[in-house]
Amino acid sequence: MYSFMGGGLFCACVGNILLVVSTATDYWMQYRLSGTFAHQGLWRYCVTGKCYMQTESIAYWNATRAFMILSTLSCFAGIIAGILSFAHFSTFQRFNSDASIFLFTALFVLLAMAIYTGVTVNFLGKRFGDWRFSWSYILGWVALLMTFFAGKI
Repeated sequence: MYSFMGGGLFCACVGNILLVVSTATDYWMQYRLSGTFAHQGLWRYCVTGKCYMQTESIAYWNATRAFMILSTLSCFAGIIAGILSFAHFSTFQRFNSDASIFLFTALFVLLAMAIYTGVTVNFLGKRFGDWRFSWSYILGWVALLMTFFAGKI
């Protein structure tokens, strides 16, 4: 039983780190703009080595940001609950809340990634001819798997 709890906490810790890195970095999408390569994240976009804040309040960016932040916070809360349950505190021993918290975290990440993927493929993918998803985006999907496995273990 304790090895499953340890495995779940390990998956959750790795998932939380991946969520933070994915949310904070600027490589969700890469594209070619006027002959130069550019990339963008949830907070900034970079063109020819200079980065600028995304000041536009576009709904899908705001929704993706909100769900990614919410998932990071809920994953951290699940880790705290898992550590307290692992340490045999009586309140957390009776109520195994960390698994459900990690499943909600996975749901939040899924919503964030689905929103970003849908809008990017349908809108930005048609706007930029030569584009691709980048490593920050991929880390978001890997974080989804890690938090899901943390909830299932």
